[in-house]
Amino acid sequence: MPEPPANPSAPEAGLDVYRVGGAVRDALLGRPVWDNDWVVVGATPDDMRRRGFKPVGRDFPVFLHPETAEEYALARTERKAGHGYSGFAVHASPDVTLADDLARRDLTINAIAEAPDGTLVDPYGGREDLERRALRHVSDAFAEDPLRVLRTARFLARYAHLGFTVAPQTQALMREVSRSGELLHLAAERVWTETEKALGEPNPGAYFCALAECGALGAWWPELAEAGLDKCLDAMKSVPDWPETPLAHWRYARLVTPLDDNGRAALAARLKLPRGVAQLARQSAATARLLGEPLTAKAVMAWLDGQDSWRKPERARAQLALVKALAPERHEALEQALEQATAVNPQVLMAEGYKGAALGKQIGVSRGEAVARALAQSSA
Repeated sequence: MPEPPANPSAPEAGLDVYRVGGAVRDALLGRPVWDNDWVVVGATPDDMRRRGFKPVGRDFPVFLHPETAEEYALARTERKAGHGYSGFAVHASPDVTLADDLARRDLTINAIAEAPDGTLVDPYGGREDLERRALRHVSDAFAEDPLRVLRTARFLARYAHLGFTVAPQTQALMREVSRSGELLHLAAERVWTETEKALGEPNPGAYFCALAECGALGAWWPELAEAGLDKCLDAMKSVPDWPETPLAHWRYARLVTPLDDNGRAALAARLKLPRGVAQLARQSAATARLLGEPLTAKAVMAWLDGQDSWRKPERARAQLALVKALAPERHEALEQALEQATAVNPQVLMAEGYKGAALGKQIGVSRGEAVARALAQSSA
């Protein structure tokens, strides 16, 4: 992994600029800082354009620095004006103060600003909450944005190993949002984005436990509760060493392995999962089923055919990595079965006179025989 920048980029001279959010939080925690976000107080969009900043914000004024490409946002306030994550009216003008801007943020640990001289501006006690390892909301406006329930759970997944917990008052607000039904107004893509990020954190189980504790699990993930959340989280602990697939996607695939096929499909449809993630989940569930029964040539062929191993051998290789993680004693037999079945040469069969539908049928027969031989050899 590359090293993060040694020092934050210098803010634009002549602007009242503060480094904010995650960069300040992680620096105070002694964690690497990869990206900087800046808030500009007392400026207008025209001021930014005259300095060469490129506007990119669609819903509020955000600009890219002409040299560093880091994000500079004008100080702004937000007011609830509708349902869901996007139901906010944004006000950005030179009269919005830094404290006003920080007040709209979700958690106190994300509401700390740093002046160019290193002075910290912390009107809501974020440093104290960092020290006592508390995820605490900035204000009751937290409850106006249902996505903050998911974000808080995600931060818990990131920092639970450092001893962080959700403050009781914040847990109460999360329960209030869950009871309100506002979570159902979130876009599926936003829910999956937060979930995918949480699945890549050090303790992804904390994300789902936090959502269960505040009553949010039933809104988007009822199948996990129905199958038994503990069982799902336990399955998620075993993932393969296969870096070609993101860890978050493997964890999702294993998380939903205890679900039945209908439950897995319903959850994938509700979250509008990327096709590759839903496919990996189906194939991983098939692998788990295969490992729960005796290895017969018929069962192994159905497993290989089901993931289109002949045209997409990388799928079979990925599932073999999962086999190695779940049942290493079966890995060699299944690896040999794949190798020998893949070695079946249609050209040889064509030379023997097979063609058309008969050729396709014989390819399947020959592959099945190759799998049977491989299994017999492994058990000899």
